[in-house]
Amino acid sequence: MEERRKNKRIALESKLLIKRLDGEAHNEIDINIVDVSRTGVGFTSRQALQIGEIYESYLTIWTKEVLHAFLQIVRIELKGQDYVYGAIFIGMPEMDASRIAVYQAVNDQE
Repeated sequence: MEERRKNKRIALESKLLIKRLDGEAHNEIDINIVDVSRTGVGFTSRQALQIGEIYESYLTIWTKEVLHAFLQIVRIELKGQDYVYGAIFIGMPEMDASRIAVYQAVNDQE
C-alpha cells in the first residue's frame, strides 16, 4: 500500500479525554493513542464516534504537558470490539505542532 501521509507518525502512549461540541451533553471518554504527527492522531476506543464530527481534546504528551486541541474524525475502522480512528487537528497552534515535530526528530536520532 502506498504511504499517503504528509507527516511521519510516531507512537505515543497516552490518554486523551474528548467531548463533542455540537451542544449535546458532553460525554468524556478515555481513548488510547496509537500514533501522532504534526497534523493528526490515530487512536482506539470502545466508544462509537461519528466520522466528520469535531471533538475537543486534551492530549497528554511525553513531557506530561497537556495540549488542548480540536480533532475531526476522518477515518473509522472496527477491529474486534474496538474502533480505530484517524483524526486531524483543527486549529492547533504552531507551537504545539512544533513540540510534536521536535519529539519526532529526537526519536529518529535514537
